Formats: sequence, C-alpha cells, structure tokens
Amino acid sequence: MAKKQINNDDLLANIIKGIEEVKGENIDILDLREIDNTVCDYFVICNGNSNTQVNAIVGSIQKIVSKELKDKPWHVEGAENGEWVLMDYVNIVVHVFQRHIRDYYRIESLWGDAKITTIESKY
Repeated sequence: MAKKQINNDDLLANIIKGIEEVKGENIDILDLREIDNTVCDYFVICNGNSNTQVNAIVGSIQKIVSKELKDKPWHVEGAENGEWVLMDYVNIVVHVFQRHIRDYYRIESLWGDAKITTIESKY
C-alpha cells in the first residue's frame, strides 16, 4: 500500500503549531525549493532556552504532527543531549537548537539564497 502524501503546507503549519505550543522562539522557515541540489524543500529552525525546552519542542512537534496528519519523522537525531535536535520529515527538516548553539552555527547564513520567513512570536 502506498503511503499517503502529506501536503507541505499542512506539515509546516503543524510543525509551527508544535513549536508554539511550548513557546519555542525565533522561528524561521527557509524555502529551499528554488536552490539546486538541496536535500529537502524547507528547513524550519527555532530555539529553546534549555535542553528540557528543546526536547519539549521536539515532543510537541511529534505529538501534533502524529495526531493531525498521522505522520512521524523519518529520522530524529540529537535528542540525547538536547542542544541541537534534527527532525527529518523528508520534505521538511526541523532544527531545534538551544540559543547559544544556534548563535554559534548560524546555519541560516549557509543558505543565503533561501527565502526566509520569520514567524512572529505570539507571546
């Protein structure tokens, strides 16, 4: 049986909802579709203030995406230490950082050609 194709817009909306549920900060969506040889369509980048909050953000995203879309990440990496967790939903890759780790790596700067959309915090 073929797996149901998840709409990128629906997946993005539910990922953002999961981040906002636990007060994730500085949410950026990088649209990579116009860039040659990228591994996915979008990066979603956000940060938390501690390893506990980073892991809460990851858990919230997984819970909401699973409940609303019946989907789960293909791969999750980095949850053990909660400093930088990568969630791979194939077309969308989510990076959840602690603030100081995000400031250090500045991965947004590596994708200078990407269209970046910043989601304003609701609080």
